[in-house]
This record gives sequence, structure tokens and C-alpha cells, in this order.
Amino acid sequence: MTTYLDSLNLTKAGARSFDVENPATREVIAHVADGDTADATAAVNAAADALTGWRRTPARTRSEILTRAFELMIRDREPLAELIMAENGKSRADAISEITYAAEFFRWFAEEAVRSGGDYGAAPNGGARTVVTHRPVGVAALVTPWNFPAAMATRKIAPALAAGCTVVLKPAAETPITAIAIAHLLTEAGVPDGVVNVVPTTDAAGVVTTWLQDARVRKISFTGSTGVGRVLLRQAADRIVNSSMELGGNAPFIVTEDADLDAAVAGAMIAKFRNGGQACTAANRFYVHADVVDEFTARFGEAVEALSVGPASTGAEIGPLISQRAVENVDALVRDAVAAGARISHRAAVAESKGWFYPPTVLVDVSADAAILDQEIFGPVAPIVAWHDDAELIDLINASEMGLAAYVFAGQLQRAMRIGEEVDAGMVGVNRGLVSDPSAPFGGVKQSGLGREGARCGLEEYTETQYLSVDWPV
Repeated sequence: MTTYLDSLNLTKAGARSFDVENPATREVIAHVADGDTADATAAVNAAADALTGWRRTPARTRSEILTRAFELMIRDREPLAELIMAENGKSRADAISEITYAAEFFRWFAEEAVRSGGDYGAAPNGGARTVVTHRPVGVAALVTPWNFPAAMATRKIAPALAAGCTVVLKPAAETPITAIAIAHLLTEAGVPDGVVNVVPTTDAAGVVTTWLQDARVRKISFTGSTGVGRVLLRQAADRIVNSSMELGGNAPFIVTEDADLDAAVAGAMIAKFRNGGQACTAANRFYVHADVVDEFTARFGEAVEALSVGPASTGAEIGPLISQRAVENVDALVRDAVAAGARISHRAAVAESKGWFYPPTVLVDVSADAAILDQEIFGPVAPIVAWHDDAELIDLINASEMGLAAYVFAGQLQRAMRIGEEVDAGMVGVNRGLVSDPSAPFGGVKQSGLGREGARCGLEEYTETQYLSVDWPV
């Protein structure tokens, strides 16, 4: 990993920089150039200068470059995973899985790039023919979070490049190295200079505001908290900037009385503890039918207690939270829940470490109106609520202002589908604990966001529709 890290040439002597720490050890692993508003403008200059050439590049050529990017990510899967383990703290299994998933966006959108959409038809009143085309929106500003530093970058970069857009990317200050590495791979794959521009920074507000105030930036795609998303939407409104927002979640995990409990527990372990619960799609609140809540809790709790927690270097299944503040926030939620009557029924042990670890925890006797159910925990804590009838369940679930993901485990598929269709969520996992797939439209409803990523609609997020009315005498 050291050789791979060195090859990225992260800083130059005397450059402004900030430290990147490993949250599992609290050791500084690299110094990264700290971009400012001047760097933000320079990135837009480069993207704007490259836009015409990239937009006119044949779709087949763009497709081949993206295919090559996929191949290079798979080639470098191990060292890229090591980067994620170092700057994010993920377990090796989670890091490898993320790189594989992230690379797939390049392959998927390589295939979509050559499938140009459009329409042609006669005007109903005659005298004209209508030709409908789609053109790239222009320079796209991309803002990504720390929890999936590879996948959140490729999920935005790939469709933007496939559509013919150029991009400026601000990765999270906690995890900028993976984004820089991906940019290097894109250059190796054949992406021309200026098409992809990465600006790591500790001044996120200054850099992104600079982009949103620049008339050449016509797109903002943000993944992060709902609070920050609201701020960016207000700023985007000033220039009517095309906006995509993938925001917070509060995913319910539903278990009916006739569910396969072995499958439900296995699904719960994935939905809750992937990346230590630090995922917007993570199961946040567990609703288990009263007839099976004790048995489910016992089986689930046993699996939770068996989890190994520690640095990735030890082979642990669960890594650290991203920061001390994250640990304090999760701990405060658990303490408040216990003070309100909840009880810790099961907990994993944490290996001795200097890192920001929090033990995977199961909470029972949680009331349906508990405060912890209204907040995105973003940590390895599973509060369990017992329920009795479907109408009550739907009311409890849909009371949330969030609507990103949900999970339903039921013995009868039709019942699971009915429940899923009634849940206010953009994505529902039916008898499975994973919903993300490059070929599927990722996104939420209500305050969980606007727009979709992945699938065909992920490409369309980076295009504008245009039609040509052609004179056609009768």
C-alpha cells in the first residue's frame, strides 16, 4: 500500500495540506493538498475548457475508456482496498466489496453510453416533424461522503462521463485519497486532461459555493446529510442549477410472524452492520412481529455477540466509526434510549485499540415513539420494536420524514410485496439485506433526496432534453 500511496504524489514540498488519519489507529497516513476557492475556480476552468472536446467524443470512445477504467479498478482492487482500509477503517471484506461495487459503475455506464435515447414523430397538426435528443448538461460538480469513498465517486463520475459531461469532484476531507487514486486510474484509462478534476479540501463550504456561483457549472450531485443538502439546494436555486441529492436515511427492517428467521437474521447482519452501520441505507430501526420478537432477538443477538471488532489489520469484521465525534453521537443515542426504558440485550466485545470503535449493540424494550427511531444512527446499533398488525406497522414506518430504503422479511412473497409497496421508501429489499446495484435506480423519497443514481435514469441525470421542430410541408 505504501508504494501505491507514494505513486499518487499527494503533496508537493511547501504545499498547503491537511492530515488524513486512520480512524482505527488514529495515525496520520498521508498529507493531502488542501484546496481553496482559487483551486475550485481552476478546476472549473479546466473542466469548461475540456467540455467541448469530451462532449464531441464519440459515445463508443467514451464507452471504451470507461470499460478500461473498470478493468484497471479490478486490476488494482487489492491496493485500492488497502487505501480504503487505511483512510476509512473498513474491514478488508467491506473494502474489497466496495471496490468491486465501485468498479461496476464504470462497466455499467460504459454499456449505457452507447445506447443513445431519443424520439421522432410527426406533429399532430402536420407541417412538422419532431426530433427529440439528449445532450450533456455541462460541467458537473460532484460532492461525495466519507463512508463509501470509492463507490460514491464512481456512481457519479461514470454516468457524467458517459453522458459527455466534465466534472469537478470534492471528496470528503476524511477520505480523499481513494478519489485521487480513481482519478489517476481514469487518466491511465484514457480520460483527457481537464475532464475529471479532484479538489480535496478542508473548506468544503467555500469550494462548493464557488462552484455553485460559477455560471459554467450546470449540475450539482451531492451525497450526504439532509441538512447540508437543504443548504446546497438553496444555493442551487439562485442559478437554477440542475440538482441531484442523495440524502439521509432511516431504514426500517421488518420481520413478519411467518418470516424465515434464519434468512431474516442473515439479512439483518448485512443491512445493519455493513460498514459498521455507517451507510445511508443501513437498517436503522427494527420492527419485529410480537409473536417472533423474542426468538429473532435471541438469534440476532447471538450473531451480534460473535462479531469481531477491531482494526482491519487484525482481520476483524467490524471496523471503527469515522471519528471521536461519531462515537460520542452514537453513544449519546444509546444512553438516551436506555434512560427512556430500553435495555441492552446483546453486545459484541471490542478489541483494545486507540481507534474510534463502538461495540455492535442490540436494544430491546424500545417504545414505538423512542427518540432513537427518529434519527439516523450511523453506527452499529439495532433498536428492536415489537408490532402486532400491519396497519399499525405501516403507520409507524411512514411517520418518518425520511424514505430512502426499507427491508421486509416475510414468509409470503405477496404479503412482503404489499408491505413494501405501502412503505414510503425509494428502495425496498424483499427477503434480502442489500438493495444497492448499479443496474437499479438508487435514491429516496421525502427528505431522503431528489433524483436517482444507477440504472438508465442515472445517465439521464446528466443530460438535458432538446427537441428540433423540423419544417415538413404537407
